[in-house]
Amino acid sequence: MDIMEIAEKSRDSANVKRVFGDPVRHGDVVVIPVARIAYGGGGGTGQGEDKKGDSGSGSGVGYGVAATPAGVFVVKDGEVRWQPAVDVNRIVAGGQIVAVVLLLTLRAVFKRRRRRRH
Repeated sequence: MDIMEIAEKSRDSANVKRVFGDPVRHGDVVVIPVARIAYGGGGGTGQGEDKKGDSGSGSGVGYGVAATPAGVFVVKDGEVRWQPAVDVNRIVAGGQIVAVVLLLTLRAVFKRRRRRRH
């Protein structure tokens, strides 16, 4: 796969259909899903000789796309409302970080009290 082929595929993947999903109608409510899209790419090349005198060569290329739900637009009675997606994993991770910091702080406080008593 050459660099032009990868560039063409990346251009095709970066369109508005990746961010906004197809509208879903239920009665008088229309819901439009929205996603966060992240793209990344790389490249490479090479030539030359190594220290042993062997001829060198090289190549490389890479591309990636990641999508996560951001939320939905809810259209009802001519009004649009944004409803963000809840990332439960992020909430749990945040709670774990707070718990660890709290436990380390309590440990430091108890150690200091113990040292003052002796």
